[in-house]
Amino acid sequence: MELGLGMGMGLGDPPADYGSIAAVGMFVALICVCIVVGHLLEESRWMNESITALIIGLGTGGVILMVSSWKHSRILVFSEDLFFIYLLPPIIFNAGFQVKKKQFFRNFMTITLFGAIGTLISFSVISLGSLGLISRLNIGSLDLGDYLALGAIFSATDSVCTLQVLNQDETPFLYSLVFGEGVVNDATSVVLFNAMQNFDLANFSSVKFLQFIGNFLYLFATSTFLGVAAGLLSAYIIKKLYFGRHSTDREVSIMMLMAYLSYMLAELLDLSGILTVFFCGIVMSHYTWHNVTESSRVTTKHAFATLSFIAETFLFLYVGMDALDMEKWKIVGETFSPMKSIALSSTILFLVLVARAAFVFPLSFLANLTKKTEEGKISIKQQVIIWWAGLMRGAVSIALAYNKFTRSGHTQLPSNAIMITSTITVVLFSTMVFGLLTKPLIRLLIPARHLNRESSALSDPPSPKSFLDPLILNGSDVDPEIGVGIRRPTSLRLLLASPTRSVHHYWRKFDNAFMRPVFGGRGFVPFVPGSPTERSVPLLQGNEN
Repeated sequence: MELGLGMGMGLGDPPADYGSIAAVGMFVALICVCIVVGHLLEESRWMNESITALIIGLGTGGVILMVSSWKHSRILVFSEDLFFIYLLPPIIFNAGFQVKKKQFFRNFMTITLFGAIGTLISFSVISLGSLGLISRLNIGSLDLGDYLALGAIFSATDSVCTLQVLNQDETPFLYSLVFGEGVVNDATSVVLFNAMQNFDLANFSSVKFLQFIGNFLYLFATSTFLGVAAGLLSAYIIKKLYFGRHSTDREVSIMMLMAYLSYMLAELLDLSGILTVFFCGIVMSHYTWHNVTESSRVTTKHAFATLSFIAETFLFLYVGMDALDMEKWKIVGETFSPMKSIALSSTILFLVLVARAAFVFPLSFLANLTKKTEEGKISIKQQVIIWWAGLMRGAVSIALAYNKFTRSGHTQLPSNAIMITSTITVVLFSTMVFGLLTKPLIRLLIPARHLNRESSALSDPPSPKSFLDPLILNGSDVDPEIGVGIRRPTSLRLLLASPTRSVHHYWRKFDNAFMRPVFGGRGFVPFVPGSPTERSVPLLQGNEN
């Protein structure tokens, strides 16, 4: 902790670190302020909660800076452990838990194309651009490994901010593409960064390159498998043991703990915790969530969303306050001119813009070649929005930069210090400027009357109002599991959706025949003698869509 208070201790009080108490208390108070201000700005076409928290963090950092006589601006030192172990897992898990699964898997190949191949293209462009442009700025002794690390650091998009600037209900197609790509992108960027850290550049060969590609595919597959396995295990345990007959607290606890355990296991096995916990969230929402009691469904939905919201707010406050840390800025100010710092940050921003365009438009063209209908293709306006919404850089970039250029959050080398300050500058600029302009850009390119059209043509049907309603239309008049009538889609819609619907039809048959009898899921109704039936209070919309 960076803040200490000289407060007396009462005779009956236990020993305490008052600096820690003050730090935690201030963050809790600031989160409350962010919630109130975010509520007041809910209807703003420009602001969102992440930008609000970032601005409040910057303002608070400025006040602490003045109070501490310009020594420091933060009450916590930026910690990779705090970010990767405590803040990121609930955010990514809730995103997987809440995601519209049919929309996500309908665009899964495009998402993987953008998230994996696109990140490799972005990494190559930024690395080569850094080698050609940043090396000319004479900022210090940076080797080839540092330039490759820069490629990985600035290839990582801010999937957290994407949750704030894109609306899953208004633009489901864009949301599924940009956010889905962001999750795969973050995982790929972290893998690339770690690979560059351990890669022997002096003995590079085509065999080692192919080995790297094979390791990445292995990592992607095993991380996904671990997340799916953890989700299915939780579903099986809750279905068989049914904790709800004694205590709903236990089934809620087992869901939360097994989700977090999947992330920690992935990190212990050197896999991608981001991918693991994301797919664990998807599987839990498809099976486990339906196996718990009705009250637990409401509780878990709101608990996961609340934890994610608090983690997001804390994260942006954290980044805003850390941005004004004087240690790094003093080293940079004493060694380099202001113009050199501006030139470095501008060069990185330029490379981010070019690298993003270098894969969004070509890969969108390739993805469109596989689509048989115009409705499934990515229009040029949507491509512009995808390009723009993915320009934001966030805490993943900062965490990787701290890992590469500092030791325990501190550095005395001018070349490392200017890389940290430039990373912070790029993150602040991209989040505030690109983030502020994303909503107006969407309204400009896709007017309100077309948003509804996208929601109906490119997205899933609206979320049902009852637990007993079908959550994914499958073209039949009656769902044989629960006997609820389903409106048959029009012939034109059935024709346009026939390729996807046929695949989905076979998955539903496999799911109904083999998966649900073992793992539960939609249609499974936990029964406790004397308890209310499941049709009593349909308070929460389903999340199968």
